[in-house]
Amino acid sequence: MNNAKFTFIDLFAGIGGFKMALANNGGHCLGFSEIDKDAINTYCDNFQVKSSYNLGDVTKIKELPDHDLLTAGVPCQSWSIAGKNLGFDDDRGQLWNDTIYLLQQSQPKAFIFENVKGLVDPRNKKALSYILERIKKAGYYANYFVINSFDYGVPQNRIRIYIIGFKEKKYFERFTLPKCIDKKLKLGDILGIEPKNSTDKRIMQMDLFGNIVESKTMSLSNTNGFNDYFLFNDLRNGHTTIHSWDIIDTTQKQKDICLLLLKNRRKSAYGQLDGNPLSLEHFQSLDSSINQDEINQLIELEILKSEEYSFTIKDHSISNLTKEEEILLSFANNHKIIIDNLNIQRIFKTEKISIEKTIESLKGKIIIECHEVRYDFKNTKISTGLFGVNRIFLPSSDIFPTLVASDTNDFITLKTIEASNHDEFKNRFIQEIYKPKAFRRITKSEACLIQGFPKDFKLPESRSKWMKLIGNSVSVPVIDKLCKAIVETGVFENRQTISSLGVLNKEKAVVSLSA
Repeated sequence: MNNAKFTFIDLFAGIGGFKMALANNGGHCLGFSEIDKDAINTYCDNFQVKSSYNLGDVTKIKELPDHDLLTAGVPCQSWSIAGKNLGFDDDRGQLWNDTIYLLQQSQPKAFIFENVKGLVDPRNKKALSYILERIKKAGYYANYFVINSFDYGVPQNRIRIYIIGFKEKKYFERFTLPKCIDKKLKLGDILGIEPKNSTDKRIMQMDLFGNIVESKTMSLSNTNGFNDYFLFNDLRNGHTTIHSWDIIDTTQKQKDICLLLLKNRRKSAYGQLDGNPLSLEHFQSLDSSINQDEINQLIELEILKSEEYSFTIKDHSISNLTKEEEILLSFANNHKIIIDNLNIQRIFKTEKISIEKTIESLKGKIIIECHEVRYDFKNTKISTGLFGVNRIFLPSSDIFPTLVASDTNDFITLKTIEASNHDEFKNRFIQEIYKPKAFRRITKSEACLIQGFPKDFKLPESRSKWMKLIGNSVSVPVIDKLCKAIVETGVFENRQTISSLGVLNKEKAVVSLSA
């Protein structure tokens, strides 16, 4: 404690990403706040502290003891600007307000708050402005920064917003955002790929904890011009894309039909949406040789699906309609209902009306009948991918996608492939990697390294549990660099040793955590 450069409180602590980075820079933790049981157990197990040191639910904390730095990885939530705006004591219950309330109450020298990048989206402009205004009213000079973890030492594309503030203006003016590191850690550095031959030299890199990460001098920027990963979906095209008709046994004619749909489904001539199904007549206007049997075969292969696209109102003496049916029929034009027109109407979302169920109800009452059938790809959700695979990353890839709590359908392969052109590269990928299933999900230790934790950081055995914990965490090297920059302002110099840690509330004293 006496040798600590500064003290800190760790709100929304998760598994301790803030704790680890700040302790590495001389920070002494006086208490952490977390409510997730798995996160609490992981935090206590790795840092050898008792769960009784947990300050508990942020929304129930009355006050914090004196400390130098407040950190908070405020959870992503459906957050609205507090309506009453009556002050810090009256806006509790929304996590940003609870965080700023404790900032205003405890008045530390500085703070670091982290949140998802969506907070800086134009649609959230008022919310971000509100947060910054509340921080200002709490007595702080602050600014926000949008940072990609890859720029600060982890092989992950993870963009987050960091709000950093100081109690005194002079330290705020001294703070400068750390420069991006030149020698970035790459995905290939953590996969343990052996060099192809003995002439390949190795380079030595150190991670945040002094562990040697060994990699060969191969270019991870992929200077051969080929893909670093393959994307599995039917709605995009290009050298990086694997379509369902690439991996299902199909004829050339069937492939041509699929490509025809892919190239035309976004054209306004076929509808008002970003992607529109096409009728048989549409297909035949593009290629007169296409017939219904060929479309049906693609449906049987589960590459295409049929959709009832437009309906004719058959019964004009309509009575005994439900509210949902009345709303849907109100969008009829010339006694016709077009699905595209319904999909763009906001009322179906605000009133939580199922278009599909309401259509079926009207059909059952013989009020409407299908007028036109169209065809689209069966797999139309890009993030889902195809057959359980969204993306497969090759060893040459610099970065891995953002780790998320829910896990993803992203995979890696340790196998390298060589080719003379893009078509050969894609075909060899399918034959040598995809079909033999020479790919896998990242392991627990790799996930730790991708987030900047030690590879032996203790996490639960269950994949769903450790992915939730590591996916919700901050990237340790980012916090490490930000902490160093805050310390370099001199804000913690000439601090006095805290002799008494105070009391959180009437029942619970704050117990300091080991650094």
